[in-house]
Amino acid sequence: MDCAQSVLAVNDDLNIVTDKPVHSGKVRSVYWLTAEDSARLIKERGYDVAADAPLAVMVISDRISAFDCIWRGEGGLDGVPGKGAALNTIAAHWFDKFAEAGLANSHILEVPHPLVWIVQKARPVMIEAICRNYITGSMWRAYAKGERSFCGEPVVDGLKQDQKLPELIITPSTKGIMKGLDGVPEADDVNVSRAQIAQHFKAFGFSHESDINKYELALTNGFRLIESSLEKVGQIFVDTKFEFGYVTDKQGNEQMIYMDEVGTPDSSRLWSADEYAQGNVVENSKEGFRQFLLNHFDDPDILLNKDRMTEREALANDNLLPRDALMQLSRVYIDIAEQITGKPLSLSTNPREEITRVLDEQFGIIHHDH
Repeated sequence: MDCAQSVLAVNDDLNIVTDKPVHSGKVRSVYWLTAEDSARLIKERGYDVAADAPLAVMVISDRISAFDCIWRGEGGLDGVPGKGAALNTIAAHWFDKFAEAGLANSHILEVPHPLVWIVQKARPVMIEAICRNYITGSMWRAYAKGERSFCGEPVVDGLKQDQKLPELIITPSTKGIMKGLDGVPEADDVNVSRAQIAQHFKAFGFSHESDINKYELALTNGFRLIESSLEKVGQIFVDTKFEFGYVTDKQGNEQMIYMDEVGTPDSSRLWSADEYAQGNVVENSKEGFRQFLLNHFDDPDILLNKDRMTEREALANDNLLPRDALMQLSRVYIDIAEQITGKPLSLSTNPREEITRVLDEQFGIIHHDH
C-alpha cells in the first residue's frame, strides 16, 4: 500500500455541495450542507433531529498536530497513516456507548466512511473540561511549584508525579475568549472554577444553572465508562477532554449532548497498565509523539515557549521528520483503536476517491463539474 496516497492530509477541498466556507481545524474540516440538502437527508435518513436542523459533513484528516503546529514526514508522508480513521472510530465508539448507557447523545448522526461523520449543528457550551484521574503533565508541573488548588478544587499534599489522584478532578477552561465576566481573564483556554461557571452560566452557554450538574454527571459517568472499558484491555485512562452543546430533537425538546471527540489518543492520555505496575509510564497516545519531538530537536524550549511561536512554526515547516517516527505513531493509533473496539480498523487505500463515492451515491451531496 502506498502510504503517501493512503494518507488524507488535505481535507478541505472535497467537492461537497455547500453554500458556506469550509471550516478547517487542526485535523477536521466541516462542510455545512445547504438547507435543502439538510432537510432532504433528515427525511430520507430518518434522523431524530428538528426538521430544519443544519447538518454538516465532518471529514477528519491524517495530519499530525503537536505544540500548535502541523508536522510532516520524509518521502511525501504528510500525515500519519490510519490516524484519522483511528480517531473517528474511537470517538464514535465511546459516543455510542454513552448513548447506550443513557448518559447523553452526541452530535454524530451517521458514520458513512471511517474518515467521515454526518453531524448536526449544536449550540456549544463555551467550556472545555479536562477530567483528570492521575497527576501528570501541566497539573503536575503546577503542583510541583506549590499549587494546591485547581479550578477551585483543593488537592492534598504529598502526591508524587504520575500518581493516581484521590478522586477524579474536573478542570474546566474557557473555549474561546469570554468578555466582560467578573474574575474570568479575557483569553482563550483559561481555567475557571465551578463557582465562576455557576455565576456566569448563561454566558458560558448553559440554558439553566441546573444543567451544570447534568454536565458534571455526564463528564464523570462518561469518564468511568471509558475507564472500566480500557481496564479490560490493559490500558489506564489518565485524563481526557470533554465538550458539550445543545440540540433540539424531532419533538422540539432541547437536549444537552456530547460533541467534538472524547477518549481518543489525541484528546486523552492512555498508559499501559502492565508498564505502570512496574513503575514505568508508557504512553499510548499523542503524548508519546510530543515527547519524541522534545527529544528530536536540539532546543526543546522552542516547542514549549509561547513567545517563540515564529521559530516553532519555522521548525515545523522546515524539518521533515523521520518516516519511522510517523510509522511508529501510526501503529500506536491503529493498535489502540483495535483494542478499544475489538475489531480491525478499516483503512483506506485512496480515501479521497472513497469519500467522494460514498457521499455521492448514498447522500447525493457531491458537486459534479460539467
